[in-house]
Amino acid sequence: MPSTSQHGPGAELEIKLALPTADPASLARQLARLPALVRRKPVRKQVDNIYFDTPAQALRAQRMALRLRRVGGDDAPQWLQTFKTSDGGDSALSLRGEWEVPVPGPALVQAALQAAPPWQRLDPEGAVFAALQPCFATAFERTAWTVRRRDGSVIEVALDLGQITSGQRSVPICELELELLAGAPTALFDLARHIALHIAVLPLAASKAQRGHALRDGTLDTPLRARPQPLGGDVAWHHMVQPVLGEMFAQFTANLNALRHCDDPELVHQARVGWRRFRGAVRLFKPAVPAQALPSWQGLQPLLTALGELRDLDVACTQTLPALQNAFVAECAERMQAWQAMELAFRHAAVQQRRAVRHALQAPAVGSDLLAITLWLDDMSRPQAWGDSPGLPGKTVRRWVRQRIQRLHAQWKKALRDSTHAESQHRARILAKRLRYNIEALCPLLPARTQRWLQQASGVQAGIGASRDLLQAGVLAQRLAVDRGIVAFLRGYAAGRAGVPWASQLPGSV
Repeated sequence: MPSTSQHGPGAELEIKLALPTADPASLARQLARLPALVRRKPVRKQVDNIYFDTPAQALRAQRMALRLRRVGGDDAPQWLQTFKTSDGGDSALSLRGEWEVPVPGPALVQAALQAAPPWQRLDPEGAVFAALQPCFATAFERTAWTVRRRDGSVIEVALDLGQITSGQRSVPICELELELLAGAPTALFDLARHIALHIAVLPLAASKAQRGHALRDGTLDTPLRARPQPLGGDVAWHHMVQPVLGEMFAQFTANLNALRHCDDPELVHQARVGWRRFRGAVRLFKPAVPAQALPSWQGLQPLLTALGELRDLDVACTQTLPALQNAFVAECAERMQAWQAMELAFRHAAVQQRRAVRHALQAPAVGSDLLAITLWLDDMSRPQAWGDSPGLPGKTVRRWVRQRIQRLHAQWKKALRDSTHAESQHRARILAKRLRYNIEALCPLLPARTQRWLQQASGVQAGIGASRDLLQAGVLAQRLAVDRGIVAFLRGYAAGRAGVPWASQLPGSV
């Protein structure tokens, strides 16, 4: 995410927010009642777009987009050709290049791209333009308010409701775009915070173009996994902390957005992984972070709790219970009947808990906290934000990171010395996760020996996690009032795995 201080002529500074509501039709009325918008008359228009790319997706590869937009009805349509470039980040806050010109009709005009330097660098000979073809379309109703503030800033607030279509596939559009037309970025941030206090939102990093390509490829709801950032040995603080934390936060929010309409259990898992990676890295970096207070995420707690409960049910349904079925059933028809009834109870509970997660996403406190983190991360991208960092006296980034990882490793070793009961095993597992995630994220800055620590931490995490999943399956079975024999079986199986001294099972010394 580039610093918003780079905003200037020819650049589009925008915050994009998904709207996780069960009643999209009421959104315009809700927004119109907000104090910032209540006395401003909205403008409504139908917007239809066709996006273009080459068969090899040359524009997508460069994070560019080219579209034709029709605004208005069939009697007097207006056509606009728009070329956009991306800032390269994965944040709901984007700073992009945009070149938009009117064109005579529903056909691309090559001459209209002459004013866009990035296009000239991409296609100096015209071969890319000659290969362009329609890829997907969007159609939505836009309700827009123009907010003019006393400080001279001007912001467009646009509610888009419609769909993206590619062939026979489609996906709904239900989002809010806040674009800074004039003034300082702080005005945009203030208005976004105001809206998030009253309307349920989720930061949305993926543009309509990105989602259209993913829809066309059949990858729209693919779980987003960790993608550690490349780091150079002489990296500056703001070039290290913000990209690392930003990637982790993007993993969390992208999977949350997909969870709104997809039931893939892996989305739950990767959302929780993204959050744990982010929280662990914030804790690691905290001594060096500037004096500004970290944003609160107290409002996320109900959602995080609901995600944890859903993950327990998903793991039981897809991993723990299927692996134990044969051991319990033992070719007994009566036991098979009881086991199938238990599986049905677990699946029903998972469906209900998934609904609870989606309901939790509709709490304004969730979006408000997520937006606050988004804006805090943008602040971290500015070098001047690091001028008063108290934890960096004379230390290079590499040296400081190594010392922090060594300290975390020492804490983990201490926890492993007493890992024979559930509470101590849980602490060892939590520290193993933190050690693993931080080593993976900061690998280019760390010595080779930390790869052995990474392997050991992963082994401990998996081993203790498997025992914990067995124990949790028994707890859930009792809570769901399933067959007593199954509850006893699960408890006994879990007891057989309890009390394992994990440190003694590791290869070599930790």
